[in-house]
Amino acid sequence: MQAFDGDGEIGDGRGLLSDRIRNALTDEIASGLLEAGAALDEQQLAARFGASRTPVREALRQLAVSGLVEMRPRRGVVVARLTPERIMDMFETMAEIEAMCVRLATYRMTPLERSRLIELHESSRVMVASGDFDAYDGFNRAFHECIYHATHNAVLAEQAIALRARLSAFRRTQLRQAERLNRSADEHEAIMQAIAEGDGETASRRMRAHMLNAATALRLYIEGHEVASSPGS
Repeated sequence: MQAFDGDGEIGDGRGLLSDRIRNALTDEIASGLLEAGAALDEQQLAARFGASRTPVREALRQLAVSGLVEMRPRRGVVVARLTPERIMDMFETMAEIEAMCVRLATYRMTPLERSRLIELHESSRVMVASGDFDAYDGFNRAFHECIYHATHNAVLAEQAIALRARLSAFRRTQLRQAERLNRSADEHEAIMQAIAEGDGETASRRMRAHMLNAATALRLYIEGHEVASSPGS
C-alpha cells in the first residue's frame, strides 16, 4: 500500500500523485478512450485513483492548462473537443518550429549547453531499455527545451514552449505506439550527430522528420485503439 502526504506525494518516491492521475487521464484522452464532451467528476476520479480530491483537482487544472479539458459553469470539467486534423496541423507547425530551433541552436549553443544536451541524451538510454514511458516523457521535454533555449532567441523559445505545452499530451501518448520509444531515441541520436558535426541544416531536416514521425506514431496508436474498442473486436 502506498503512502501519501497531505500534498499527494507518494511515499515511495515515485513522484506526485497528481502527476500520475494527470498522465493516466492524458493517455486516455489522447487515445480517444475518453471522448470529447465526457464529464470528469472529481469524486469519481478520487475513488478510482484511491486519492483525496486535492490531487485530482490539481491534475484537472493541469489538463485544463494544456487544453485537454474545459472547466464549464454548471457542467463541471469535460474533455475538450480536438479534431484529428487540428492535432496534425499542430504537429506540422511544431515540426517547422523545432526544425528552426535546432538549426539555430547548432550554430549558437555554448559548450556548456552542448554538454547538457549530451548528458540528457545519454540519460535516456536506461529509460528506453526499461520501457519507462513516464521517465522518457520527462526527459523528452527537457531535451527539446534545452534546444529551444540554445537558440538564444527568447521569442522563438517562448513560442516553441507554448506550442509544445498544447501538444504535450499527444507527444507523450505517441511514445506508446509499438517500438516508438526506440525509434525516438534513434532519431535523437541522429540529430545529436548532426549537432556534433556542426551541420545545422542536416539537424533541421532530421528534427522535422522526427516530429512528423511522432505525428504518424500518434495516428497509428489512436487507430489501433479505435479498432480494439470497436464492437466485435
